[in-house]
Amino acid sequence: MSRYMVTSALPYANGPKHLGHLAGAYLPADIYVRYMRMREQDILFCSGTDEHGVPITIAAEKMGITPLEVVDKYHAIIADDFKRFGISFDNFSRTTRPEHIKFAQSVFLELLEKGHIVPRDMKQLYCPECKRYLPDRYINGTCPKCGSEDARGDQCESCGTWTEPFELIEPRCGICGAIPETRDTRHWFLLLDHFQKWLEGWLGAQSNWKTNVLKYCYSWLGDGLRERAITRDLAWGVPVPLEEAKGKVLYVWFEAVLGYISSTKEYFRKAGRDPEEWKKYWQDPDARLVQFIGKDNIVFHCIIEPSLLHVLGDFILPWNVPANEYLNISGQKFSTSRGTGISMGHYLDHFDPDPMRYALSVNAPENRDSDFSWTEYQSRNNELADVLGNFINRTLKFTASKFDNRVPAAELDMTLFNKTGEAAEEIAELMESFKFKKAIGVAMELAREGNRYFDNAKPWKSLKADPDQCAITVATCLNLCASLAVIFEPFIPFSAKKTRKMLGLEDLKWSDAGTALLKYGHKLGTAEILFKKLEDGFEKIMNKPEEPVEVEREETQVDFEDFMKIEFKVGRILTVEDIKKAKKLYKIEVDTGDKVRTVVAGMKKYYTKDELQGRLVAVVCNLKPAKLCGVVSHGMLMASDGESGVFLLEPGSNAKPGDTIR
Repeated sequence: MSRYMVTSALPYANGPKHLGHLAGAYLPADIYVRYMRMREQDILFCSGTDEHGVPITIAAEKMGITPLEVVDKYHAIIADDFKRFGISFDNFSRTTRPEHIKFAQSVFLELLEKGHIVPRDMKQLYCPECKRYLPDRYINGTCPKCGSEDARGDQCESCGTWTEPFELIEPRCGICGAIPETRDTRHWFLLLDHFQKWLEGWLGAQSNWKTNVLKYCYSWLGDGLRERAITRDLAWGVPVPLEEAKGKVLYVWFEAVLGYISSTKEYFRKAGRDPEEWKKYWQDPDARLVQFIGKDNIVFHCIIEPSLLHVLGDFILPWNVPANEYLNISGQKFSTSRGTGISMGHYLDHFDPDPMRYALSVNAPENRDSDFSWTEYQSRNNELADVLGNFINRTLKFTASKFDNRVPAAELDMTLFNKTGEAAEEIAELMESFKFKKAIGVAMELAREGNRYFDNAKPWKSLKADPDQCAITVATCLNLCASLAVIFEPFIPFSAKKTRKMLGLEDLKWSDAGTALLKYGHKLGTAEILFKKLEDGFEKIMNKPEEPVEVEREETQVDFEDFMKIEFKVGRILTVEDIKKAKKLYKIEVDTGDKVRTVVAGMKKYYTKDELQGRLVAVVCNLKPAKLCGVVSHGMLMASDGESGVFLLEPGSNAKPGDTIR
C-alpha cells in the first residue's frame, strides 16, 4: 500500500476566497482525499494560508492596519469557510509561523552553499507614487510574445509565457498605474538554468499527467530557463538570513511552496506524535506527492518546487499535479477585485454546501475553462432533489409506511445490484485518474437507474398482488440507497452522512458499495428531505452586495503636543493642471496666504479641473516635500473618504486664504 501526501495551493490571506478558488484546487483535492480515505489508504492532506508578499501589504494599506492584522483576520475566515464547505484538511497552517520561516531560511542557505543561488546587482522598477520597489506580479504591461495588454512582470496568463519586468512593453505600476523608474539594487538569484536538462528528463517521464499541465511546462522549458531573483525589497516576509541582505525578504513563491512541508511538520508536532514522522510522507521513496492547483500556479509547482526538492536530495517529487483550468462567471474570470467573484462565505451564508459541491463537480474546469451561472447551479441543485433525493426519500417513506421502517426479508435483485458494483469500480478508476467530472456523472446515473427500477417495479401495486416481489424491490432499493451513500460521500459528504443516519448506518468504506449492508429486520432512522428545490428568482439573494469584512483594531492615539505640530490652513485653488502619464493626479497651485504652494493630489477621479478652480480648501502645510510623477508636492488637501465617495473639505464661504484651521 502506497502512502499519499496531498496538498492544495496555499491561498493568499489578503481576503476571502471565492468559488473559483474552490473549484480549482480545493474541492477536487477534497474529493480525492475523501475517496482515498474510504479506500483505507494512508493519506495526509495539508495546506495553509500564504501570508507574505505584496498582496498582503496592499490589503493592509487599504484597510489602514498592519499586515499581521490582515493575515490573522483572513486566515481565520478562510479556514472557517473551508471547514463549512467540508474541505477536510488534516492540517491548515500559516506561512508566518516560526517553524515555516526557519525551514524556508534553511533551504535558502543550503541552495546558496551548493551554488544554486548567487547575488547579483540589478536594475529594478520602482514606483515613485507608491514609494516601493515593484515585485514582478505588480508590474503590468504588454506581452512581448502575444501582445496581450494584461501581462504581468512574471507571467502572461494569455499565452503562458514566463516574462521578465523589463521585457514588458510600456510597463506600468500594477497598483496605481504610474510609470515606474529604474533603480539599482542587489538581489539573490536562483539559477534555474542549472535544472533545465534534469527537468526535461523528469517531466518527459510524466506520461500520466494532464496534457494542459505538461504543455505549460514545455512552453517554459522551450524558451529556456533563466535565473530568477528570489529576494525582494520589502518589510513584510521571511527575512533573508544573511547579514548583507538586511531589509530584504525571500520571494513569496520561493518560500511559499515550502509551506506544504512545514505544514506537515506542524501536523505531527500538534498531534503529539514523533516529530520526525513527517519524513514518511516527504522522504519515503514509496510515498506519492499529489498537488492540486489552478493553472496559474503550474510553473511554481512543476518547475520551481521540483527543482528545490531535487537539490535538497532526500525529498520525493510530485507524483501528479492535476491542475485545473479557470472557472469563469458570465464569460469573465472569477475575481473579487473586478467585482466578478462570489465568496465562499457569502454563498454559505444563504445555501447548503453540498449543492454547490455537486454543481462545481459536474461543471469542473478539469481540461478547459468552464462557465458558472446561477441557472446552471439551480439546475444541478434541482437535479439532486429530483434524482438522488427523490429516490432515497421515496424508498424510505415507503418502507416506513408499509414495512414498519424495517428491512423486509427478501433476496436482492442482483440484476440491479450488479450494476451497483460495476458503477463503484468504474468510479474508482475515474477517481484515481483524477476524472472527477466523469465520476460524478456515473454516480448520478446509478441514482437514475434506482428511480427507473422503483417506477417499473411499482411496489405500491405489488404490495398486495405479489408481497414477496414487493419485499425484493424494497430490500434492493434500500441497499442501493446505502451504496449511493458510499459512492456520493466524496462529493457531497454532508448529505451522505445524513443518508447514513436515515439508514441507521455508521461510517462506511468504499468496499461496502455494491454489498448487502442492510439485513432483514434492520431498523431504519427517520426519513428527511435531503435537498430543497430552488424556485426562479432565488439568485437575487446572491446578487446583493457582500458585507465588507471588518477588522477590529485598537484606535491609534497621538499626543496633543504632536497633533498641534500639524499646520492646517485655508487655501484657495488658483490653477489645476494634468500631469503627464499620471491617471489619478493633478498638479494644483494653492494660495495659502503666506505663499502659493504646489500640491499634487489624486482628485482626477472625483473632480474636473473646472470644479476645482477657485475652490476654498483645507491644506496641511508643513508636510515634508514629496516627489510624485516628477512633480514636488509641498502640502496635502484634506478630504473625506467613505461609502458615499471622496469629497474635499471646504471651509466656510467667509474664510480667507491663510486662516488657521483649528
